[in-house]
Amino acid sequence: MSETAQCPFMHGSNTTPNTGTQNKDWWPNQLNLDILRQHDVKSNPVHGENYRDAVKSLDINAVKADLKKVMRDSQDWWPADYGHYGPFFIRMTWHAAGTYRTGDGRGGAGTGAQRFAPLNSWPDNGNLDKARRLLWPIKEKYGSKLSWADLLVMAGNVAVEDMGGPNHGTALGRDDIWHPEKDIYWGAEDEWLGDKRYGGTRQDLENPLAAVQMGLIYVNPEGPNANPDPALSAQDIRETFGRMAMNDEETVALVAGGHTFGKSHGNGPADAVGPEPEGAPIEAMGFGWLSSHKSGKGVDTITSGIEGPWTSNPTQWDMGYLELLFKYEWKLTKSPAGAHIWHPVDIDEADLAPEVDGSTKVTPMMTTADLALKVDPAYRAISERFLANPAEFGEAFARAWFKLLHRDMGPKTNYVAGDYKDAEYIWQDPVPAGKTLSDSDVASVKKALESTGLSITEMVETAWASASTFRGSDLRGGANGARIRLAPQKDWAANKPAQLAKVLSAYEGVASQTGASVADVIIIAGAMAIEKASGAKVPVTTGRGDTTQEHTDVDSFALLEPRADGFRNYSEKEFAVSPEEMMLDKAQLLGLSPKEMTVLVAGLRSLGVSHSGQGVWTDGTKLDNTWFKTLLSMDVEWKSTGFNSYEAKNRKTGQVERTASRTDLVFGSNSELRAIAEVYAQNDGQDKFVKDFINAWNKVMDADRFDLRA
Repeated sequence: MSETAQCPFMHGSNTTPNTGTQNKDWWPNQLNLDILRQHDVKSNPVHGENYRDAVKSLDINAVKADLKKVMRDSQDWWPADYGHYGPFFIRMTWHAAGTYRTGDGRGGAGTGAQRFAPLNSWPDNGNLDKARRLLWPIKEKYGSKLSWADLLVMAGNVAVEDMGGPNHGTALGRDDIWHPEKDIYWGAEDEWLGDKRYGGTRQDLENPLAAVQMGLIYVNPEGPNANPDPALSAQDIRETFGRMAMNDEETVALVAGGHTFGKSHGNGPADAVGPEPEGAPIEAMGFGWLSSHKSGKGVDTITSGIEGPWTSNPTQWDMGYLELLFKYEWKLTKSPAGAHIWHPVDIDEADLAPEVDGSTKVTPMMTTADLALKVDPAYRAISERFLANPAEFGEAFARAWFKLLHRDMGPKTNYVAGDYKDAEYIWQDPVPAGKTLSDSDVASVKKALESTGLSITEMVETAWASASTFRGSDLRGGANGARIRLAPQKDWAANKPAQLAKVLSAYEGVASQTGASVADVIIIAGAMAIEKASGAKVPVTTGRGDTTQEHTDVDSFALLEPRADGFRNYSEKEFAVSPEEMMLDKAQLLGLSPKEMTVLVAGLRSLGVSHSGQGVWTDGTKLDNTWFKTLLSMDVEWKSTGFNSYEAKNRKTGQVERTASRTDLVFGSNSELRAIAEVYAQNDGQDKFVKDFINAWNKVMDADRFDLRA
């Protein structure tokens, strides 16, 4: 036996060079269920505390006053540019929120994820570790009344306000996470700033990605792959900002408004910068990017490699950015770090900017991405309009900035506290308040439903189609509002439009007859169908409203269309990833555990829900554990008959007895899922299955009922 002590755990840190061979190394294609087990309470040091209650007692004015004091209190260990940390905090806030993408609703500022890898070590987030450390005295003071997620947003907003800028305030109520979100796909590249994410053109960016390169928030400011072509940069900007829910006007407002403040840092050789926080030595105490260039801070800071301020007054809201952009012609040059930047030709002395320490005057700069606002015809027209109308520009920035910071919070009912402007925006997916039904009202709805002649499968399938649009990533979708009646959802192929139209016509009649909302009728009908099939009581919540087409952003909601839904055995085509992986992704967005995913698939199949017809092995009228028993039966042998298509032949007769998809068979083939399925297939598993299915079902049905949260 070796005398060298060995730790039995596979840590995988920079202190343990040999991590050992893990399951994922032996079987890299095995379905990994870890994304359904994230954010376990064991990781949460404040589990059991209610942040939504705590933040209501926060003295917001006191926090803002403390933030303004911190912004003007320059620290020797990381001096404030121009004596004000405001621009630094704005960049931190922008980069916390700017990871949001519409494709899957992931990213954004809603969880405080910038504290963890990979975001805390992205090249684009260089030196933001210092910004968060500067905020520690605020977090330390207010403790659990103020989450990091809310603080990271509030700091940038207060910075805008303190420098005279317009904003619509901050809504609070974001809960923190306590470890990295491993479920978010940031790209397949294995190197920073790689861009193997395109098809034939720069517009053929891999879904659901939005940023142009690994480790960037938006676009490369030097131009596509550092090609200093403003016209090509404009194409990247439009595609990327569009995938982050911003139109052309919002994009111009954000870029011009954000670059009114602060500067970029590249006043030294790029190779002088040390490793990022996650790769730094233990004595760095969480800091990264420590530079060996001169002092490594202040005037000598190296962050992006781009060097210089955008305006003559970098800590003041004004029209300086657009004025300088259009006043001068710009020539291409390079920063001391070797990055492409643009300097004005024959600049007036009055337009020079102060050095960060006030020691001298320096020339403002623009990036290639900034020049895109002048070169692209659409961006130029908007920019010139803003330049001629400062008040319009200010309001456009305030609206776009508020949207950037709050897009992933979902409806206004999630705004717990704050100093935000009392306004309503279509991107908040507004839904009118509904009527809470009494028990007798619900009974009346059920009685009316009895006369519709709808089947158990039709009622269950419609309820699932409505509620399962919910995305926990950005809190969009769900049954509230009954948007399944409206474009684009009513025409989605996964929703079987012809059948859906028939069902909704019946539900409209029931709603008119009983005074219930269609949204509540949909949920009550699903519960009634399950009660018929199981004999068990299915509790329902009511109070949902019915929204209108006018209050539905069709283009935005189109992104929620399921291209594949393993719960319904639906797939519009063959994808690069397996159907079971896509089902896992949807389960994670619905907030489901492996157990909940398992019982929902089994229950839906038992009730006849399968777009392809596969996996339905009963008449769809009874909710019991037969599906599990059939799945695990050794009387048949399964054979592949094509992509996502399998048939089971009786081992004795050779006759085909049933068919299935990958999202059916995975519950028998995957060792973890099979272990769960076996619990329900046992002779004593029937009651447990029905109970667990109903609980999981109602979790999905009520996923968007933020008004019911504690």
